[in-house]
Amino acid sequence: MRTLPLLSAVLFALPAFAQDLATGEAIKAAVSGNTIQGSMTSSGPYAEFYAEDGTIKGDGYTAAWSIDGDTMCFTYEGAEPDCWGVRINADQVVWIKDGAEGGTGTIVAGNPNDF
Repeated sequence: MRTLPLLSAVLFALPAFAQDLATGEAIKAAVSGNTIQGSMTSSGPYAEFYAEDGTIKGDGYTAAWSIDGDTMCFTYEGAEPDCWGVRINADQVVWIKDGAEGGTGTIVAGNPNDF
C-alpha cells in the first residue's frame, strides 16, 4: 500500500512535464527567421540560422528543419529526420529527446553570423 502514494505522485508529475514542452506553433514562432546558438550534450557547440522556408544554415553546411506535431525535426545530409521536444523560456531553449535534456541554446534575432 505504501507504493500507491508514490505511484500517484509520479503519474501526476508526468503531465506537468509534458505541459512544459512548447507546442509546434510556439516552436515555429520562436525559431523561424532566427539563429540558435548553444551546445548539445552529444556533439558540442552549435550555431544555426533557421530560415522561414525550412532551411538550416550553419558554418559551411545547410540542412532542413520542420515541425512535426509538437516537435522540431532536423534533417542533415544523408540522415533521417531527428525530432526533438523543445522547452522555451524567453530566449532560452532546452532540447528534449526521450524525456532527457540533450542540449541548450539561446535564440538570437535574425542571422547575425550571416550564414
